[in-house]
Amino acid sequence: MELHQLEYFRVVAHLQHMTRAAETLNMSQPALSKSIAHLEQEVGAPLFDRQGRSIVLNRYGQMLLKHAEHILQEWDKAKQEIQDIVSPGHGEVTLGFIHTLGMEIVPELMAEVRRIFPHLNFTFSQSTSLRLLRQLEAGEVDLCLTQPIQSTTVQVNWRKLWSEELFVIVPKHHHLAHRQSIALHEIAGEPFISIRKGNSLRKIIDHFLQKANVSPNVIFSGEEVHTVAGFVGAGHGVSLVPNIKGLDQYNLAKISVSDMRCERDIGLALVEGRYLSPTTERFIDFIEAYLKAKYNKIRNE
Repeated sequence: MELHQLEYFRVVAHLQHMTRAAETLNMSQPALSKSIAHLEQEVGAPLFDRQGRSIVLNRYGQMLLKHAEHILQEWDKAKQEIQDIVSPGHGEVTLGFIHTLGMEIVPELMAEVRRIFPHLNFTFSQSTSLRLLRQLEAGEVDLCLTQPIQSTTVQVNWRKLWSEELFVIVPKHHHLAHRQSIALHEIAGEPFISIRKGNSLRKIIDHFLQKANVSPNVIFSGEEVHTVAGFVGAGHGVSLVPNIKGLDQYNLAKISVSDMRCERDIGLALVEGRYLSPTTERFIDFIEAYLKAKYNKIRNE
């Protein structure tokens, strides 16, 4: 057996479609089919149940996939460790971050990072906290900036970096728009624009509303905060959101919550015990120090 056979098998196992797998691997379908057939001969059992053009991983394939994932991860780790010795200061980091950090925080951070780590290459993934957790578990991202996350499959080390205040936003013509602060229960009964269910920010918003004994009349749920702000600015309702960049461009008023501390925590998440190059560890130390200092400065101003 050759290592590339396991790599081919992993792609086919995940896609469960020979044509798409061949396209992904940039090889011909007959060549891929032949490689899988040779692998099945070596292990002594079929790895897929074939149903016409469809293929489904069977129990033998599931068993092999678990070991193949481990073997390929160890191979990648070995290559990375050797590369770290041969070319210190070089390498690649995959950084994930939640949507609301993409407008300002991450771009500003990376401008500074590239000055400190000129030879480090970056790949970015912007998504929800839940999707980032799945990518972190699968090893698709090395670390991510996100709200607190917990995994049932790996040990996630989440380190708080800063807290963001959440504000009530209302249309500028709203009867509360002139207020500097309000108690959260004052928006009870108002049409509410929220983030869609399943998003970690939605869970935080729902928590504060429940704490204020507010049962929101949700008339629309948006994918991200700017969509929510657009609906509020157009007069469709009110909401509770973090103060992200660009919020002021909408026709709305931003109001502090006076009766409770409405905040969400943002931190850095990585898998405990997973190999990180010395350069990546230095990168993590840098962004922790940079972002903590940035938000401590903002709080003290």
